[in-house]
Formats: sequence, structure tokens, C-alpha cells
Amino acid sequence: MSKTGEKIVLALSVALIVVSCLTGGVLTQRLLHYRQQAAARGPMRIFWEAWYALEESFYGELPSPQTRTYGAIRGALAQLNDPYTIFLEPQPTTAERDRLAGAYGGIGADLWYDDSGAVVLSPYPDSPAATAGVRPGDLLLEIDHQTVAGLTLNDIQTRLRGEVGSQVTLTLSRPPTPPFELTITRAEIRVPSLSYRLLEQNPSIGYLHITSFTAHTAEETENAIAALLDGGATRLVLDLRDNGGGLIQPARDVADLFLDEGVLMFEVRRSSPEEVFYSRDGGPAADLPLVVLVNHSTASASEIVAGAIQARQRALLIGEPTYGKGSVQLIFPLSDGSSLHVTSALWLLPDHQPIAADGLLPDIVVAATEGQDAPLERAIRYFETGE
Repeated sequence: MSKTGEKIVLALSVALIVVSCLTGGVLTQRLLHYRQQAAARGPMRIFWEAWYALEESFYGELPSPQTRTYGAIRGALAQLNDPYTIFLEPQPTTAERDRLAGAYGGIGADLWYDDSGAVVLSPYPDSPAATAGVRPGDLLLEIDHQTVAGLTLNDIQTRLRGEVGSQVTLTLSRPPTPPFELTITRAEIRVPSLSYRLLEQNPSIGYLHITSFTAHTAEETENAIAALLDGGATRLVLDLRDNGGGLIQPARDVADLFLDEGVLMFEVRRSSPEEVFYSRDGGPAADLPLVVLVNHSTASASEIVAGAIQARQRALLIGEPTYGKGSVQLIFPLSDGSSLHVTSALWLLPDHQPIAADGLLPDIVVAATEGQDAPLERAIRYFETGE
């Protein structure tokens, strides 16, 4: 190799060494920077080191900090292997809170898409929407001068809801009338958690279907029992099918309506003594012949009710095995409107047995059949024949 070539090779080698040193120095400085930023964060320092490294060095486009934060929370919860300890973003949190409260601040109207994709309103009787002049079939164009085009029904419902006493302005279309505006003052809209009636097949049987346990369910149930008794009911069917649960205190209060004094349930927590909950004497339906209907979607709080009634031998369960969820979740609201649902306790039946993973086994197993309500028909037959 000529002297000129040797000089070129030497120069390139020196340059590479310098670049490597500089690069190594920059990377070392960045790593030190990340560690300094994370130093005061205790056990989370590794997380923040990784967070800052991604922000500084990732080649592609990063998701928003909020998206990454939510993803990190979900990743941490996945390590618990508990399907009931979950994280909910703000919008689902609001919907869940309203569902459990059994009421929300809103205008009181159903909405759906018609065949053309337009949003159609139908106000509840005597609701704020009806009082303000909304008519069934009105088309919703804008909410507070923002178009609803491209929004989901959940998004629209969220925008229509708000604090009781606040106002919302709707732009409506009522062909052939030109678009017009109505300003509506939101009020508390109650959402019933049950329905009831005297059965046509046998009017002496009162039928009560509880769909969820909200803050108002115990009061609604007591009123429904009174109405059914006034209507001539001498026997009751309590339908808990497709009831996924809800608030535990209203569930205990509902069970209390059908039971005499005794143990209702036990609650076991990690760091506190076992707690016993009792039903009181003299529930308004404690002495009435009773059947409880259940299925695979009878879960959580509704299993507390069905399980207590069955374990106390108060009534027969008819239908399909229940879901099998014997845990209690605490809900922690977070600062941005999201929430964390944390499994905090297990509950046991009055006989001190937990709910099995495959649920409560009915006393009379009857599968649902298309086109008829076989479990309800079986309950009627049990009342009429004793079999």
C-alpha cells in the first residue's frame, strides 16, 4: 500500500474512533439524563428511564402520552391475572357511573340512526326534551353548534348528558320546517332497573325482572312488590336472568325484602377480619311463595341475591347455572375522569361456601329455548302443581 493510502486509512480509523467516542458519549449522557430524571421516582425509575428513552430515540411516531399511560396501566393490571380488576377510560367510566347511579343529568330522549344515517330523537314523556319542544322523529343536526355527523351514538349521548341544571342547545330538523334551535335545561333522568307485571297465564303470580342493581333498585323493588300485592299477586317470580350485577349494597337490600332474619353473606378481605351481613326480620315478601329465575348471565351482585335465597332454602332456583363471580370490586375515580376497578374482597354464601367458578346450580335446570320462555313456564307449572 502506498504512503498516501496508508494516510487515508489512518485518517478514516481516527475519524471512526472519534465518532464512536462522541456517539458513546452522547448515549451515555442521555442515559444519565434519563436516570437523573427518574432518580426521584423510587421503584418506578426503570419505567421512567424507558419512557424518556422512547421519547428521545424512537424512530417512528409515538402514540400520545395519554395513550401510552393507559396502555402501561393495562399492562400492569394484566400481570394480576384477575379479569375483574380493570381500567376504564373517561367515557366508559361516565357511562358506568350513570348506570350504577340509576340516574343521570340529561334531556331525556332516545336516539337512533335512520336508514339515511340521520340521528333521530324520541323524547320521554314529560322530559326536559319534550317540555322544550322536541317531538318524536326530529332529526338531530348539532349539539352546541357542533355537528353530530361522524359521531357514534355513545358519543352523542355523552354530549347530551351533563350537570343537572346546565343547558345544551340542539339544532334540529323537522322537514319541511327549516333547521331550528332549542335550548334545553338538563334534569335528572331516572333509569328504571326493573320491570314488573301480573302474568297473563296466571294473574295470581307477580313477575319481577331486575336487570341491574343501581342506587334505586331496592326502593324500586319494594314499590313493585307493593304494587303486585295490591293487584292480587299471592306468589312471586323474581327474574335475575341477564343481570350482570351492579352495586352490592342495593343487592343486599333487595335480598332482605325476600328473607327473614338470618345470615345474608360473608365478606372476606385481605387485611381485615371476616365480616358477616344479616338480613332483617319481616321483609315485605319474606312469606310469599317465591321462585328465582337465573341463567349464565346472572352474575356478581345478582348471584349474591340468588345464592342467599337458595342457601337459606327460601326458594327454588330455576333456569341455567349462573356466571360464577364471587368477588367484590372497589371503584377508584382517577383525576382525568378514568377509573380503576380493584378486586378487594371475596364473598361467601350463608352456608359459608364461595361461589364456584361454574356458578350456582339451579334446583331445576331448564335451558332457554328459542321462541318461548321455558324457565318462566316451568316456574308457573311449579306454582300450579308443586312439581
